[in-house]
Amino acid sequence: MNYPSETIANAVEQLSRFPGVGKKTALRLVLYLLRQNPEDVKRMSEAMNRLKTDVKYCEVCGNISDQPKCRICLSPRRDASVVCVVRDFQDIMAIENTGQYSGVYHVLGGVISPLEGIGPDEIRIAELIERVDKGEISEVLLALSANMEGDTTSFYIARKLETKPVKISAIARGISVGGELEYADEITLGRSIMQRIPYRSDSEF
Repeated sequence: MNYPSETIANAVEQLSRFPGVGKKTALRLVLYLLRQNPEDVKRMSEAMNRLKTDVKYCEVCGNISDQPKCRICLSPRRDASVVCVVRDFQDIMAIENTGQYSGVYHVLGGVISPLEGIGPDEIRIAELIERVDKGEISEVLLALSANMEGDTTSFYIARKLETKPVKISAIARGISVGGELEYADEITLGRSIMQRIPYRSDSEF
């Protein structure tokens, strides 16, 4: 594709690096930005820069935050004795949108996937065990996607916790097998949270 200037070509190249954004879409975005007020474009640029400079990860649960601890971990209205284990912060947003969960979270930052070279030590399972060992947690709710990697990770965590004095539960199978949690509709996900079941590592859910 021929561009009228090197500056536009560079901008298109950078925007096309976003997931699902091709060169044509990137060009439309660039042309849109060209038509905007310079101050508006400056604010957009500053907001993007702050993503890397200001956004942190909660030192307790691993959720994204502007402070050392996220607003969920700091909230006195949350039940800190119930910890929902999720793959990533997108899953927290999906669950929060249901309005059906009042506990706190633990972000693993991934799931066990031998094919991709991701083992238990590459995700935040040890940190979860440490939180349980402090004795303030009564229930660990496993809310991982219903696919091979999610089930493998749930099984591993359940085995690690089976000697601990905590209840281990899992979201009900309202989530379709093989489906990703972040794409589940809010009603289905909310019901899965409310109808969670004891997790059994020796059988099907």
